[in-house]
Amino acid sequence: MRFSHVTGPRSSEIVEAEIAPPGPGQVLVDVLACGVCTSDRTTWAARATSENPIRLGHEMVGRIAAVGDQHSGWAAGDVVTGLGGDGFATQALLDSQTILPVPAGLPPELCLGEPLAVLVEALGRSNVRPGDRVAIVGLGFMGQALVQLTRALLPSEIIGIDPSPYARERGLAAGCTQVLAPGEVPAEAIADVVLEASGADAALATSARLVRQHGTLSVIGYHHSGEARLDMDLWYKGVTVVNGFSPQRPRVIAAMRLGLREIADRQFSFAPLITHRFGLDGVDEAFRLMEAAPPEFVKSIIVP
Repeated sequence: MRFSHVTGPRSSEIVEAEIAPPGPGQVLVDVLACGVCTSDRTTWAARATSENPIRLGHEMVGRIAAVGDQHSGWAAGDVVTGLGGDGFATQALLDSQTILPVPAGLPPELCLGEPLAVLVEALGRSNVRPGDRVAIVGLGFMGQALVQLTRALLPSEIIGIDPSPYARERGLAAGCTQVLAPGEVPAEAIADVVLEASGADAALATSARLVRQHGTLSVIGYHHSGEARLDMDLWYKGVTVVNGFSPQRPRVIAAMRLGLREIADRQFSFAPLITHRFGLDGVDEAFRLMEAAPPEFVKSIIVP
């Protein structure tokens, strides 16, 4: 098998190696697609060395090549997605308890289970009810996916907030009823539920301003840099602040199952969100594209 690993700041290389056969509770998959996630960007940019290379890629879809347990319920040829790592490779080992079958008849790259599960789980704890006014702060990959998922909950409005005019245009196409630049957000609170999906500190301040008294602010964006401060005015407004992340794998798998059902029912699609595709030798280019964020970019995948 071949895999890409990060050997230094912003630098990856491809290695050929044998992969161990799957043990009990594991399956070996031929990787069909793996998403390039913002959460891996810091590791790619700064955390690896030639002495301690790091493998990345956790948004996997693959076809099972071998199973470690003949009674697992899985068989060679099954196409699955799930939770795992080391996905920037031609093959990977996955836990047979944290994978699910992808919907039939769809390209595998449109069935990335892990990012969908994260969003479905976060949205499920955000208390969006029919008729609510919902604001989504950040209309990148996660924000646009949230627009699609939120529509099914029958809000009265979906207000998209993003500094990029290109992102705002895509937000309208995804289903926002209106879009605003951060500087256009009114001083008064306008949303029952705010879904923060940008991961930028400034977005937290915008989100705090948007949410009404006794409303809900769900922090879904990836905040692993900066101070990520929350405005204490949220306390005075009686706002419920929800952590959009769950560390419990069974919860995430349950959310993944719901999300894959929405894909199967054609209620959600990654098709408008996956804008760039790279081979295994394009990992560095994919991350550089993420950093540059040109107008046409939303999400890259690696197709090994």
